[in-house]
Amino acid sequence: MDRIATFKSFIERSPADPFPRYGLAMEHKRLGELAEAWSVFSEILRDFPDYVAAYLMAGGTLAALGRRAEAGDVYRRGIEVAERRDPHARGELESALAELGPPDLIA
Repeated sequence: MDRIATFKSFIERSPADPFPRYGLAMEHKRLGELAEAWSVFSEILRDFPDYVAAYLMAGGTLAALGRRAEAGDVYRRGIEVAERRDPHARGELESALAELGPPDLIA
């Protein structure tokens, strides 16, 4: 069984657990399937908004797709969530946001 199918079977068995979905998104990203990765990341952010780890990778996926403004929005939302839950992740998200450049130049 390939890794995509494996993650999908984990999701079916544990639909309330965001981790298998995160694994699926990361596998799509690893394979260069960025649109598919973003699709899964967007589901995670919608259904599990406190899952801090997804924000950094979701924003990076959007940036790789050339959707820098949306990536900035995802990083900012992640920073808000991380402030309450994970100071280390907050720093990583702030760094990623800074790498996008000034807000008025993100397009």
